[in-house]
Parts: sequence; structure tokens; C-alpha cells
Amino acid sequence: MKERRPAPQAEADGIIEGRNAVTEALRAGTPIDKIFLARGETDSALGHIAAAARDKGVVVVEVDRKKLDFMSRTHSHQGVIAQAAVREYASVDDILNAAREKGEPPLIVVCDELSDPHNLGAVIRTAECAGAHGVIIPKRRSAGLTAVVAKTSAGAVSHVPVARVPNLPALLKELKDEGVWIFGTAADGDRLLYDADLKGPAAIVIGSEGEGMGRLVRETCDFLVRIPMKGKLNSLNASAAAAILLYEAVRQRLG
Repeated sequence: MKERRPAPQAEADGIIEGRNAVTEALRAGTPIDKIFLARGETDSALGHIAAAARDKGVVVVEVDRKKLDFMSRTHSHQGVIAQAAVREYASVDDILNAAREKGEPPLIVVCDELSDPHNLGAVIRTAECAGAHGVIIPKRRSAGLTAVVAKTSAGAVSHVPVARVPNLPALLKELKDEGVWIFGTAADGDRLLYDADLKGPAAIVIGSEGEGMGRLVRETCDFLVRIPMKGKLNSLNASAAAAILLYEAVRQRLG
């Protein structure tokens, strides 16, 4: 007989299952990254959970029951699973204030729909090491501050403010109003990253693993910069690209 997997604590893997458990987590103010609901369910209890989550600004995603079954540790998810966040999200103002308090021009990383939590965790780790003032991610189609991201970041999520916004193009326009220059990374960028002036207020936009930056995000950038590619491949892992751009900014700011 096949043994069932043990059900770890929510703190261990960030999974909270079942209607009562998710309802109590919302009521207690537990930081929650996303709530997954079984698609097509008309149960009123699930409707109340979805409404309470949206009132708190939590992302609610409808998925097939097969996905919930795959995510489940207890095998009794009752049509709802919450993915806890390891910490509360910061605001964009928190990030800008962190730069002001240090007397430094803002250095911000904007991740355009990085769905791989390992990539996001690696970006946050590099951002912390490079002295970036914060990371910004979209609310949807992106990994969040889950246990996997925290582990991959090697603890950097405790030190780097991470903000989550509903609309990246609108956010980039707000940053421009604050005097921040927007540098998008693209293989067909019109200038090498070494020709970009990253000494002033800068936001570096890293595109998704497969598609790169979305069209509207790309069009909102002030500059499109490219990393020179000398091998047979024409792209880098998103977290590797972020590291190269961030440390070019570090080099320029030290000069």
C-alpha cells in the first residue's frame, strides 16, 4: 500500500489547506501570497473566502482541481489552498524612502512576470548583495514571497523590500515622475549596458524567462540595453542578467 506523504506545517512550505484553515489565516492577518480556488465551484463558503481575500488585496486564482490535488499535502484541501507569504510586502514608497534615508540615488529591480520562484529568489539575493533599495513584482503571473523564494534568496527577503503592484507600466510611469530612469533589458537593445549611465536614479527591468518584457512595459522604458553575447546562445537566465546589470551599476557608482 502506497504511503501518504506527511503533512508539513504551513510555516515549512507555505501551504495552508482547507476552508477553515484558510478562513482563520485571513482573519488572523497571516501574510498570504495567493489563494487558489477550484474552478467552477459555486459553494458559498468558497465565495466568502474569495471575497474576504480580495478585500485584503490577496490575489485569488481559479485553477483546475487537478492542480489543487497536486499542491495538496493533506489530500483534503476542500477546494481551496492558500500560499503563505514569508513576510509582508513593502510599498513602492518604502523602497524610495530607503534610498533617501541612505542618501543614495534609487537602484531598483523590476521583475516583469518572473514565474520561476528560484529565479525570483536569486534576483532578490543579488539585489541585496549589490545594495539595491528594493525589488518590484506584479501581482499576477509572477512568483511571490513564498517559502521557495525565501530559501533561494538565502535570507535576502528579510533585508530587501519587495513591493507588489497591479500594473507595471503604470508603476514605471510613477517612477519616472519621481525622477527615476527606466532601463529595460532586451537582446535587441539600442545600446550596450556599458554605455548606459546607471549612476543616477535607476530602475532595471528584467523580463520573464520565456517572453522577455511585455510590450507595454517595453514601450514605457527610457532605454533598452543589451548584454553582449559572444557565444552561440542568445540569452541568459533572468537572474544572471539581473546580476550583470546590477553589478555594472555598482561599478559605475563606485567610480
